[in-house]
Parts: sequence; structure tokens; C-alpha cells
Amino acid sequence: MSGLLVLALIAAAVWAWHRYGQSGGTGAGASAAARARELRTLRVRLAAALGIQTDAGKQAARWAAGAEGERRVADRLAPLIRDKWTLRFDRALPTGRANVDCLAISPTGRVFLPDAKRWSRHYPVTVSGGRLFHGDRDVTGRLDGLRHEARAVAGVLGVPVTPIAVMDGAPLVGANGQAVRELTVDGVRIVPADRIADVLRVSGALPGQRTAAHLTKTADRALKPYTSR
Repeated sequence: MSGLLVLALIAAAVWAWHRYGQSGGTGAGASAAARARELRTLRVRLAAALGIQTDAGKQAARWAAGAEGERRVADRLAPLIRDKWTLRFDRALPTGRANVDCLAISPTGRVFLPDAKRWSRHYPVTVSGGRLFHGDRDVTGRLDGLRHEARAVAGVLGVPVTPIAVMDGAPLVGANGQAVRELTVDGVRIVPADRIADVLRVSGALPGQRTAAHLTKTADRALKPYTSR
């Protein structure tokens, strides 16, 4: 290998490290970003810098896109803090390896799990026969994790928890082929990202079974930041 090529590879590695390899922290999208960094090994970063696609690189890109979607939803939810909402991001469940993207507790004690879904805007999201579709693809199974997380958090807090899939990109289309403001599949609400704050304000106004202070204290004790676990 020529000295010039070696220098080029080193330069590419340094560039890729600065772009992809920095350590993260906690907060919205932290664990997804950490997974993307984990997949972007030195070999993968070198390949990407040289324009070579790898399976690990593609997976890393999907995780990075997911992290960005979570951060975008967190930005949309930020105004709720002024309304006395409690928001917690990227929290580990007490058992297993799953994490909760976002836990939202209203001032009245209602609990929600807004989960970012950054799907291609080129294909509509529809419901047919109790199944969820993105374009022609049946993606109902992609909500299984969110339902599991909602059940787990409900068990921890001792109150009902509403799972909400927040679509960042893909349009929601009803049975008549027209755009709709919300869809529901097997207990999971599906709303566009630009409506999530308003949806939570309306739904969170109803009284809950326990105080927000109690729920927040319980959540902070049982659901630790995922990336610091």
C-alpha cells in the first residue's frame, strides 16, 4: 500500500471519527445515537469515508435517523414544560434491555408514551382490517415494542399509560384516501409529529388516578436514564 493511500485512509478515519464517533450523553435519542456509534466501527467509518456501503453502515444510518426523530419530537414537546408537564427521555425499563423514548406526565396525572417514528414521507400510513400499513407494507409489528413499553410503565406507575406513535414524515391517510389527523391500531394512537403537543394538551387535561408529583417521583426512581445504566 502506497504511503499516499495510507495517509488518505488515516485522514478519512480522523474525519469519520469527528463526524460519527463522538461520545454522547443522556436525553432524547441518546441510546439510538449510541447504537449508531457502536455500529460505526473504524472499518465501517473508513468504508463510508471512501464511499463504500456496508450493512453495518446502513444499520447505523437507520439508528441515527431514529435518534434524530426522537430529538425532533422532544423539541416539539418542549413547550409543554411551561404548562407544568413532566418529560423524561430515553429511560430504561426495570427489566430487559428495552427503553422508553419519552415519558410524558400531565399536571393532572395522566401518563403518555410519545414514541417517534421517522418513516419515509413517500408512502402513506394507513389502517386496513385492523392492520397498520406504510405504503403496501404491513408494519403492524413495529408497534409491538411500544405496546410492551406502555404495559411495563403502567406496571411501574400503577396507572394506565397511553402509547402514541408520533409520525415524523409519513402522512396519515384514512379509508377514503384523504389525510386524517389521527389513526388508531390495537390501542395505539398514531398522530403526526406537528400535532403531538396539542394532542397531549387535550388528552392530558382529564384527571388522572394519582398526582403528577407522585408519578414523577416513582418514574425517576424506577426508570433510570438508559445510557447511564
